[in-house]
Amino acid sequence: MSPLGKGENSQLFFHDVWGQYQLGKNHTIGAGLHYFNGISRLNNQSTLNMMTLDNNRQSWATIGLSDQFARHLGVFLKGKFGKLQYRLAVNDAVVNGLDARTPVNSGESIYGGSRLLGTKKAGKTFAGYFDYHFLEQESNFLPYKVGSYLGGKKVFNIGAGFFAHPNGSVVANSAGNLSGENVSIFAVDAFYDTPLSDDGSALTAYAVYQNNNYGKDYLFSAYGTGTMLYGHLGYVLAGDKNKTRYQPYISYGSNSYDATPNNRNLFGIGANAYFSGHNSKLTLEYKNQKFGTINQNTLTLQAMIYL
Repeated sequence: MSPLGKGENSQLFFHDVWGQYQLGKNHTIGAGLHYFNGISRLNNQSTLNMMTLDNNRQSWATIGLSDQFARHLGVFLKGKFGKLQYRLAVNDAVVNGLDARTPVNSGESIYGGSRLLGTKKAGKTFAGYFDYHFLEQESNFLPYKVGSYLGGKKVFNIGAGFFAHPNGSVVANSAGNLSGENVSIFAVDAFYDTPLSDDGSALTAYAVYQNNNYGKDYLFSAYGTGTMLYGHLGYVLAGDKNKTRYQPYISYGSNSYDATPNNRNLFGIGANAYFSGHNSKLTLEYKNQKFGTINQNTLTLQAMIYL
């Protein structure tokens, strides 16, 4: 396995390969390379029906650090008790994650426990996500969470999840001796999607609070020890459901890090034009990112066709 599925010796890449056994009507156990993740809905997001142009990057909180493109190799248990759905997993952590830095004496932690301390001490991760479905129930047959139903369902869920990697990070003392630091991430979120009337209009809303502990003063790319608030809101305009449909949306995220007094703030505004539901659409999005001296503005036009 490699963080992004691009290892030097990789000749065949699979997103997911797992087998499962039905324990009863509502409970299943399985194993393999899987996407039954913990933490939040967006850490289990389907890439085929996102409402925004892309998933909130910080919500894929372990991608490339302990997993291969958000997939772990391990054992999972999923199911439901009435309106409460659950997914739990025990997985192996990759030893060749994206954070390949060397710890600096008395410096910040780095995410390299499996690589530097060995898989016996830092080789396992634990994850779970639980969501209560107040209105219509969503399917949990596959791991992928829907981004927007475009008013096709009336859904209101509240969820909570976690990810734990004992000794996942490493820190060096003043003498250069290495010790492990536990990685722990948890989040609470809410998702609402509903038709507003018979004219085709619909609303999609999502919000999440996430607490990230990657170790002492950890900061690497989009990841960092601290907290995150994120939300997005979309509105499908009234119109013929069999013709082109339009969905303007806004998104906002704020990330605080222990390693710096600067917050990473992201604001996005965009619109989707659906020609055949999520099978064919155009997305135009403006995004602004502010982080310290960075003030980045991006305008993107994306075409998505799913056959």
